Amino acid sequence: MSMTPPPSAPGGAGGPAGWYPAPGNPAVEHWWDGTAWTGHTRSASPATVVAAPLPARRSGRPIAVAAAVVAAVAVAATAVVALGSGDEPPAATGNTSAPPAAGPAPTSSAPASSPPASPSPAEEDPTVVTDQLNGITLPILEGWENPEFTSGDLPTVSTVAADPCPAAPSRSCEHGSVVSLTATATGDSDPKAIAREDIAKAADSAFEEDALGVRPHGGIRSHTVVAERPAVVAGRTGHLVRWRVTTNQGPGGYVQSLVFPSSLGSESPVIVRFVLSAGPGAPPPSVMDEITKGIRPIGSSTGGGVGSTIGP
Repeated sequence: MSMTPPPSAPGGAGGPAGWYPAPGNPAVEHWWDGTAWTGHTRSASPATVVAAPLPARRSGRPIAVAAAVVAAVAVAATAVVALGSGDEPPAATGNTSAPPAAGPAPTSSAPASSPPASPSPAEEDPTVVTDQLNGITLPILEGWENPEFTSGDLPTVSTVAADPCPAAPSRSCEHGSVVSLTATATGDSDPKAIAREDIAKAADSAFEEDALGVRPHGGIRSHTVVAERPAVVAGRTGHLVRWRVTTNQGPGGYVQSLVFPSSLGSESPVIVRFVLSAGPGAPPPSVMDEITKGIRPIGSSTGGGVGSTIGP
């Protein structure tokens, strides 16, 4: 570019790098790199910093060294002003080394290990209710269900159908229910003795006063033993006792205590209590034998018990 050095250059031989007004056109500024004019231009800005040359010092150091320092400061200041105003500074000239670019983070050649997927829980068999404590399953017959809410959180199956309780119409009494529980330790593990003792508890629980002090059937008037015999349940020999219960209100019904040794290691006696209403629409007493046949050890697919010959 055929232009004279900046007027601020000492002796007209050159000046510090910076933006200078173009001769004859003060509205345009050109970039002087300290040695020669470059092709960079911009509109004149009052914020542009132009460093004046330093006078000679008496310290003995060459004036050129001081001028070089001033030129470097001027370049930095001009670059900051230019960036603040949105202008791109001219490309740096000279032997300026840039810091090395950061390389990509080191990566391992081994594949990333993912945590093992949790095994999905096995789907529950909708045809049985499992009693984990006693190691058995109770079958769910057609018209029966695993109720959402149960008394005492015992494994239970009950009929879907229900009627208002005879002596407490605001309450609902199912047509039938079956629960399993572990026999309370009494020092006697004989299924017959346990069944004979438990049947009265089963009758009171079903037809007498409930846990809230309410008598849904008005209490028990009398009972009759209709069956008592050995029974094979879940592959183990046990004993059952069945009563026909007459209540003060309503049709009454049937209760049965079925006792047999658990198939688990301790072989603790298991009690299965049956309750059936004797009212219209209730299952017949023979359904207790059907359920007894369907009681199985956990994991078994074969039939469990024998007792279908027991009459009402």
